[in-house]
Amino acid sequence: MLINFRPWRATSHALKIPRALRGKFSMRTPLHPQVGSQDRTRCSIYCPTMRVSYKKGLGLLVISGFLLVVLLNSRSPGSGFGVDLRPGRINELETAIMEQLQDRLNDYNDISYHIKDDVACRLARNTCFCVADKETFQLPFSNLFFPRIKAHNPGLNFLQSHPDPEGVKQSRAREYSGVQMRSSSPADVLIVNEANSPLQFPSQGVAVRPLGTILIPGLGLIEETTSNHTVYLTATLGTFDVAATVERVSIKGEGKPHMILSSAFLSALNRQLQFITYTNTVFHPRTADTVQFATQGHSAFFTIKIGHSAIPRLYNSGYPKETNISALVTIVTKTFLRYDKLKDLIDSIRQYYPTVTIVIADDNEHPQQVTGPHIEQFIMPFKKGWFAGRNLAVSQVTTKYVLWVDDDFIFKADTRLEKMVDILERTSLDLVGGAVREATGWTSTFRHTISVETGGEDGDCIHIRRGYHHVIKEFPNCVVTDAVINFFMGRTDKVQQVGFNPRLARRGHLEFFIDGLGSLHIGSCNDVVINHASKIKLPWSGTKSEKAYKQFRYAQESDLHDETFYFTNRFKCMTSHS
Repeated sequence: MLINFRPWRATSHALKIPRALRGKFSMRTPLHPQVGSQDRTRCSIYCPTMRVSYKKGLGLLVISGFLLVVLLNSRSPGSGFGVDLRPGRINELETAIMEQLQDRLNDYNDISYHIKDDVACRLARNTCFCVADKETFQLPFSNLFFPRIKAHNPGLNFLQSHPDPEGVKQSRAREYSGVQMRSSSPADVLIVNEANSPLQFPSQGVAVRPLGTILIPGLGLIEETTSNHTVYLTATLGTFDVAATVERVSIKGEGKPHMILSSAFLSALNRQLQFITYTNTVFHPRTADTVQFATQGHSAFFTIKIGHSAIPRLYNSGYPKETNISALVTIVTKTFLRYDKLKDLIDSIRQYYPTVTIVIADDNEHPQQVTGPHIEQFIMPFKKGWFAGRNLAVSQVTTKYVLWVDDDFIFKADTRLEKMVDILERTSLDLVGGAVREATGWTSTFRHTISVETGGEDGDCIHIRRGYHHVIKEFPNCVVTDAVINFFMGRTDKVQQVGFNPRLARRGHLEFFIDGLGSLHIGSCNDVVINHASKIKLPWSGTKSEKAYKQFRYAQESDLHDETFYFTNRFKCMTSHS
């Protein structure tokens, strides 16, 4: 079974249990009957044979449970169905919506109109020009009293000096296309409601830049023949006008927030409605205006989104024929009292990726200089903390992707960063985690799902469970989840957008993914593995720095975490697997 899932096509439906049935069903099903204390006592006194059988059964149950855990941890997620996460493809439904809208726009092409130049010139033409004011005269302080508009073409000199201008233009276009596809949303698709009321209007997908002007698409009136047809338009953050006038249509309120249009001819009125413009007059970088569209007996409302378009953040990684990890990825880590482990990490990275930049955040009391090619070390105040170090390290990344590793990890042959880059390039995921192999051979991915339940005035409830949502099509060893282990690669801008709470000094990991819930689309692949340096030490064999590290690392911060969850995140309750 394959589900055609794209980030902007997904919908969620809350399953609500009727009040009368609440409490009659339980999500917990016992694996075996529970034995009461009295029954156990009776068996131990009067039935010694049964007691031995009970112990054997208990032992088999423990062993079976352990094997089940191993099986669940090691099983390939590819056994489930795959969900397609490739972004940006238009399905048949959206194609039908666009064709239907185009048919509506062509319904009244045979009716003539006259352009209003003063209004039409304000409409966006999907083109812009880099034009400066001409210098007419030069007087002392003339720029102060008569400032001129200067123009600068940032691409002109850059492309002229670049050895491969066409290649960089293609790379730029490819990056921009990827950003557009990943940032698109079903709420941006223009949908026009049929005239059921009998008003026809756009139910979503209408947007205007602050103080900008647009044509309102999809307005129409379908009603029985009468002596006169009249419609009303009312806005609160803007004004209406017409980009062209149609004969035999009366218009009142041009340039005002309330407009009345009337005509004895329905087709002429509908033709005029195709030229209605909306101009935002109250500046706000991100809001919406609720517009009323009405007749004498019917009324409808729709919104016009007001806001600046998001400025894309593109990364110039060149235009290589194959993946260039050094140009795409920066490895970041934070170190504290473990320079020996850090050296082993760097040596292992250089064995497989000799030219990848490594950024190190260091909050040691007596920092040691870490030298080498493509290494950047940033010194912080003593014991500034775990998340503060993450923030600093990530803030210095200039590549498209950032890879987080702990300073006691070791790269091996199956630490394939190319796999992580491939899945981020080909899907809508913002972040993908790998697996960490312990000295015992056990590997962990720390996959968890996170959900928030509305809780009222006292706060919400957050529920954290081990597991994942679904397998990713074409990547059978990868799944979609909400939290991953401390070895992950993410889009730099998305990781920086969520950030790390610098108050969490000694402990913190899941908190980042809680803050990113709703912002980050996360995956996990169990076939990209990094090793964890052995932590098996005899109690008396630890070095002075190792003992000091343990004192700092395992310091209590429960009050701070409770404050963060209660106040910052507004949670009153947290549930999770023990």
